[in-house]
Amino acid sequence: MSLWVPEKAFNPEPYRVLLKRGEFVDDARDGRAVPYKIYYPEGHDLDKMPVIIWSHGFGGNRDGASFISRFLAGQGYTLVHITHHGTDSSLWEGKDGHPWDILRKAKVPRETTLNRMYDVPFVLDELAGWAEENPEIGQYMDFDRIGMSGHSFGAMTTQVMAGMKFPNAQGDALRTLRDDRLSCGILYSPVPIAHISDASPKDLYGGIEIPLFHMTGTDDQSPLESFGYEHRLVIRDNADHPEQYLQVLDDGDHMVYNGTRGKLKENPKREEHERLIIEGAFAFWEAYLKDDTAAKQWLQHHYMP
Repeated sequence: MSLWVPEKAFNPEPYRVLLKRGEFVDDARDGRAVPYKIYYPEGHDLDKMPVIIWSHGFGGNRDGASFISRFLAGQGYTLVHITHHGTDSSLWEGKDGHPWDILRKAKVPRETTLNRMYDVPFVLDELAGWAEENPEIGQYMDFDRIGMSGHSFGAMTTQVMAGMKFPNAQGDALRTLRDDRLSCGILYSPVPIAHISDASPKDLYGGIEIPLFHMTGTDDQSPLESFGYEHRLVIRDNADHPEQYLQVLDDGDHMVYNGTRGKLKENPKREEHERLIIEGAFAFWEAYLKDDTAAKQWLQHHYMP
């Protein structure tokens, strides 16, 4: 039997990828709107497609990481990108100065951050009805196989949905917002939260109870804070679930996962890094959302320290 390798497992003729945009409105939160962008394949012969939620970083929106989601949709997945108002690009759009400089000065209340977290279970609740209203896509969406991913602040959001404890609005107690519908996840630049809680790493991250793929790079310094990539490993090191994978890109920086550069100079390894990101992500989703044993073995060989 030949060994599983990503390139050989890719659909040699990817499905055509289409998009749908809109927004869900949460009446229970004073009409909070949660914009979405859904990537999905057309012209396929699949019975069911796993669903992957994607959450953007601080100052981003639903348009980020398109190179990852277009690829995955072309391989038979449905990707649901959401925008979290209050921590999105509206913080800097239309304002003088570079977005990063504006974001460094932005003050985000804890309640705003918590609302970002609440967006995820709300969207999951809404998707079933959306699928019925959009049967050309919805009839194939497999709500028994849902994963989540996110970049930077979106990685933190994924960590919370995976079981990481998070301070309440007053900051005087830790709480869990774990959503059991999510069975696995990818963290593009995991985010440690020692800056908002003095609890021990085991108390913070020990509640993580699903397989996660932690992706970072040796140049993955936070654009808004001073810590380097080594600090991002604390989540993996303290998660209770044993299946925690790690990819560290040589010379990989923070923005490679979003597909944009910000203030960072051009990275001569960008094409190589994007290929490695896509390969790793594809293998992980194939292993955990499609039960591909060979993909899981490949992952364990390459990315489980």
